[in-house]
Amino acid sequence: MSFYLGGPIDDAGERIDASTFQYDPSDLTTHGVIVGMTGSGKTGLGIIYLEEALRAGIPTLVIDPKGDMTNLLLTFPNLSPADFEPWIDAAAAEKEGRTPLEEATAEAAKWEKGLGWWDLNAEAIAELRDSVGMTIYTPGSNAANPLNIVGNLEPPELSWDTDSETMRDEIEGFTSGLLGLVGIDADPISSREHILIANLVERAWREGSNLDIGTIITQIANPPMRKLGVFEVDQFFPEKDRMKLAMQLNGLLASPSFAAWMAGDDLDIESLLWKDGKPQAAVMYLAHLSDTERQFVTTMIFARLITWMRSQPGSSDLRVLAYMDEVFGFVPPTAQPPAKKPILTLLKQARAFGVGMLLSTQNPIDLDYKAMSNAGTWCIGRLQTERDKARIIEALTTSSGAIDTAEMDTTISNLPKRGFVIHNTREKVPTTITPRWAMSYLRGPMTRERVSRFKDTSTARAAQPSSPA
Repeated sequence: MSFYLGGPIDDAGERIDASTFQYDPSDLTTHGVIVGMTGSGKTGLGIIYLEEALRAGIPTLVIDPKGDMTNLLLTFPNLSPADFEPWIDAAAAEKEGRTPLEEATAEAAKWEKGLGWWDLNAEAIAELRDSVGMTIYTPGSNAANPLNIVGNLEPPELSWDTDSETMRDEIEGFTSGLLGLVGIDADPISSREHILIANLVERAWREGSNLDIGTIITQIANPPMRKLGVFEVDQFFPEKDRMKLAMQLNGLLASPSFAAWMAGDDLDIESLLWKDGKPQAAVMYLAHLSDTERQFVTTMIFARLITWMRSQPGSSDLRVLAYMDEVFGFVPPTAQPPAKKPILTLLKQARAFGVGMLLSTQNPIDLDYKAMSNAGTWCIGRLQTERDKARIIEALTTSSGAIDTAEMDTTISNLPKRGFVIHNTREKVPTTITPRWAMSYLRGPMTRERVSRFKDTSTARAAQPSSPA
């Protein structure tokens, strides 16, 4: 089943007849990037990709740093004003002299008409909602559905003989993230804090033992091993300094707010992707977290995804879509934040397992384009500066080589609002399209209060708002 993303447009930005743009989902195994300035339609296109993956029975794992992708759950099979009313901007409606019900009625009619332009309707939405599950997770918070990120470190069902690198990457990601939560920017090679904790986790996993934060803290104070490298533990990392680290982590563990990090379902990729035989849309809402906490969560989730995929048989078909909205700060060209390593690993290795990565950003300058050379599909919307455009063209040249840079420059410069150039390395020429109408109601980013209406449910009507967010 191909992805119905939109329709081709002419030089004037008008849709060409009723023709459609269909995308082969297997092309996403070589990954993709969506770039575009604010207002370009980037978020809408990302949601359409997710809708199409789910319609094709492909589970999606979504990292949502800003809260925009939660709109995926605003899919209303009845397209009734009552569905829309809790989610409209009541203050904006009041300024225009309309009641909330009048605004909701107008939005419902607008969505029904917009879908009709693209030969979609309420039945298509109902089919989508009946065939998949959708859940918003709020790591570090009980606002919606918490996720147990750090409560239990179970050893992966992999062999140290053949998969030691995979397991050490997961250990490295966990250790870097955990230390980051207490303000320690630790280098895996030179930081004694990192080296000690990583060795504690590896020792337990080699023994087939589970670990939790409390056990790690206890073992930092009293390590179960005598040496690290060639030196005695007390010489490499004196007891006084180890106790200081243990106290820092214990303070984190003792904090009432930290309890949410150990609440909810375990971070199990298989369960996030499939439940009751249905593919899932697992949306990780991170808007309430600090930058350090977002790095930690993203690192842990992608590290677990890598471990999971390496336990799967190979596949040339797309069987999982991992989507990350607004990757600014996660894959920069020079720095090495914790989440960068697992993201790059997925870009380099996930193809063989049928796992596709789709990254979105409005800051193209911030992307490490040498790493992005693995991306086979580029969706380029309107850009803010000439510098942004130059970087994109440079990236396209790196990834495919055979592009007409002058023609691409002109095409990007002349893009209409909500227009995108789709450059696919498996196609001979790029296509300029406008995305179809999203089945999801694109009401903008949700606050934590709004997200709380999705607690323990996958339907937006489960709880009515008590007050506007």
